[in-house]
Amino acid sequence: MATISFTKGQGTGNDFVIFSDPDGEVELSPEQIAAICDRHFGVGADGMLRAVRSRSIDAGAAALAEDPDAEWFMDYRNADGSIAEMCGNGIRVFSKYLIETGLADLEPGDTLPIGTRSGVRDVQRSTNGFSADMGRWRLDGGEPLVRAKELPVARPGLGINVGNPHVVVALASDEELDAADLSYIPVVDPEPADGVNVEFMVAADPLVSDGVGHIRMRVHERGSGETLSCGTGAVATALAARYWAGAGAPNQWRVDVPGGRVGVRMFAAEDGEHVSLSGPAELVFEGVLEV
Repeated sequence: MATISFTKGQGTGNDFVIFSDPDGEVELSPEQIAAICDRHFGVGADGMLRAVRSRSIDAGAAALAEDPDAEWFMDYRNADGSIAEMCGNGIRVFSKYLIETGLADLEPGDTLPIGTRSGVRDVQRSTNGFSADMGRWRLDGGEPLVRAKELPVARPGLGINVGNPHVVVALASDEELDAADLSYIPVVDPEPADGVNVEFMVAADPLVSDGVGHIRMRVHERGSGETLSCGTGAVATALAARYWAGAGAPNQWRVDVPGGRVGVRMFAAEDGEHVSLSGPAELVFEGVLEV
């Protein structure tokens, strides 16, 4: 039986079990990860983050080819043990963990490159915690129909990919958003082959104030269920809101989630438009697991 020293962290209520495995020596099965993330019989978390050096994991080769300075790779697993490409809240918590444990340095104004399965993501300090450049995004478009428990009719969604897949659904009121029962998996038609994160959003009134858009959202994450926050989901929702708002819509957004508030900003880059996510990150407690 092996022991693992872990840290529990959270970003706007999206919580993670984090542990360091620099040389890639610890291989946990999906069943072990699911047991650790179980909120009744385990530590409890929306997912698990393993800090492994990019050179020590097969998926890290692409990260090092993209940026040789991406020493650390964020090996992210959902609460059910399945692999996910990216996690916007997780990368802030991951960065906080690397810094607090002395595995990495990040001075104000500097950038910390982190390897992920959707490419290298650059993290900087921000006024409210950390900001991560989530890279280029893609409009998958279409109008998949989404059904959710306690919403009386199917609603059209918008497909957006920000390193992982999302379908965003606009609702008419806060009452509709509050009524949705996201303990059940929303049904998306046509059903994506690899699953999808589903966000439900409501626009603030007014939508734009002082040049900043404001929306509220809830999310059902594939492999984790409803969470208090989803960073990539907040990014996808802000992108969808801007798309629906049309010409003149802002490039800065405040996104309220059940666990707090995050900021989203769209900006031009050499390889196309990028989008960044900013928000808090906190390390909650430490412990030891026997697995």
